[in-house]
Amino acid sequence: MAEYKGIHGTKVQDYTTDPDNPITGQVWYNQTANTLRVEAVTTVGSWSTGNNVNSARRFLAGAGAQTAALIFGGEVPGGSGTAKAESYNGTNWTETGDLNNARVRIGGVGADNTAVLAFGGGAPPPGYKAFTESFNGSSWTEVADLNTGRWAMAGNAGIKSAALLFGGATSPGTVTNTESWNESSWTEVADLNTAREENAGAGTYTAALSIAGTPSYPTATAVVEQWNGSSWTEIADVNTARNDLGGLTGGGTVTDALVFGGINRAGPTTYANTESWNGSSWTETTDLNTARFGLSGSGTSTAALAAAGLIGTTNQALTEEWALGAPQVRTITTD
Repeated sequence: MAEYKGIHGTKVQDYTTDPDNPITGQVWYNQTANTLRVEAVTTVGSWSTGNNVNSARRFLAGAGAQTAALIFGGEVPGGSGTAKAESYNGTNWTETGDLNNARVRIGGVGADNTAVLAFGGGAPPPGYKAFTESFNGSSWTEVADLNTGRWAMAGNAGIKSAALLFGGATSPGTVTNTESWNESSWTEVADLNTAREENAGAGTYTAALSIAGTPSYPTATAVVEQWNGSSWTEIADVNTARNDLGGLTGGGTVTDALVFGGINRAGPTTYANTESWNGSSWTETTDLNTARFGLSGSGTSTAALAAAGLIGTTNQALTEEWALGAPQVRTITTD
C-alpha cells in the first residue's frame, strides 16, 4: 500500500493553524484544534456574483457555456419585447447582433455563444410566434418555423443542430406539444403527459427533462417528465413546485441536472432555491444569492450561469455563476 509520503513527497506536517494554500489531497495536523485535517473536494456547489448584463430584462432565453454564454430576447421596462442579444466571456457581457424579431418568453439552445437556436416567443399582448432564428456568433438568420407558434415553452434541451422544445402556451391555453429540430425543420413528436407553460428544460433532443411549470394559472406544479427519444414518462418531482425557473443539464445527459429560482404565483412566493438531479431524485442545495424568476440559465450543472430575471415588478441585470466541487478543509475522524 502506498504511503502518504510516497504520494505527496513529504510527511504529514504540523501547523498551529491551517496552511494558507493547501493543495487538494494535502493532509496536516492542526495543533491548536488537535485534529488531523485534509483539503478535500466537496460535492456541494455555490453561487457567486458576476458582472451585470447591459440590458435588465425578464422572460428571456439563455444558451451556451458558463464562459461562453448568450442571452437574447425578453421583456424590458414598459412591457415591450426586445431583440437585444448579449454575449458573455466569463467576465463581461457585450451586446452583439439583435434578433430579427423582438420577443418575450422565447426559447433557445446552444453549446456556446457562437452557435445558438432561438424559437417561439411572443410580443405582448400575447401574440404567439413560430419564428426560429439561427445565430452564428455575429448575426441571426431566420430558418424554418415551429409547427405550433407558442411562448413560455422549455428550452435548454439540445444544441443548434438538434433540439427539442415542449410545452408552452398558445390560444386557447397550455399545450403538451413536443417538437424535434434536425437543423432544417421541426417535426411534431409524442406529447407531454401534463400540459404546462413556464417549465424548465434540460438534456438533449433524445434525452430530456421537462421540469415544473404552470399547468393552470396561477398554480405551479412540481411534476417532472423524462423524454427517451420517443415518449415521455413521469419521474420524481422537484421538491419545490414553481414556474419561470432556470434549468440546465451537465454532460448532455438526463442523469445530471440543475434548476434554480422561479415563482409560485399562488403564493405568491419567489424562490432562490437550487435543486440538483442525480438521475433518480432531486436534492436541495445552495440557494441563489438573490431570489428571482423569469431568469435565464446557461452552462451545465457543474458550471452554470443565471442571468437577469424579475423581482416583484422590477427587471434585474444580475448575473450569478454556479461552481461545483470547490475545495474544502475537512477534519479526519478516526472513530
